[in-house]
Amino acid sequence: MDMSTALNISAHGMQVQTTRLRVIAENLANQDTTGSSPGGDPYRRKTITFANTLDRGTGTPTVSVKEIGRDRSAFPLRYDPGHPAADPNGYVRTPNLNAMIEVMDMREAQRSYNANLAVMQIARSMISRTIDMLK
Repeated sequence: MDMSTALNISAHGMQVQTTRLRVIAENLANQDTTGSSPGGDPYRRKTITFANTLDRGTGTPTVSVKEIGRDRSAFPLRYDPGHPAADPNGYVRTPNLNAMIEVMDMREAQRSYNANLAVMQIARSMISRTIDMLK
């Protein structure tokens, strides 16, 4: 594998992890967003799916974002009869996300991003050393 291939693979990895971090940030920003009308739907958690792809320019396998979807799990109910989105029984539907899971996903994405960055830095260093040896 040549250095440009390693750089290309790492760049794609960093790109998908950046998208993953954006999705997680949006989920966390909306963790308290409920419906605006009685019985209305709250924010629905977004999910991200990756796919193996082939970079036609270099002929190397990479990763890309396949889909940004929605989590179809049920909305938890919270009893709050004074809330504007409360149903006739006093329950408010809350977003179907768990902040702890989102934070753990964020840490994993951050570590994956950093690993790809380290590969890029090492490849760059190897290229620089090779150029220095050729002088």
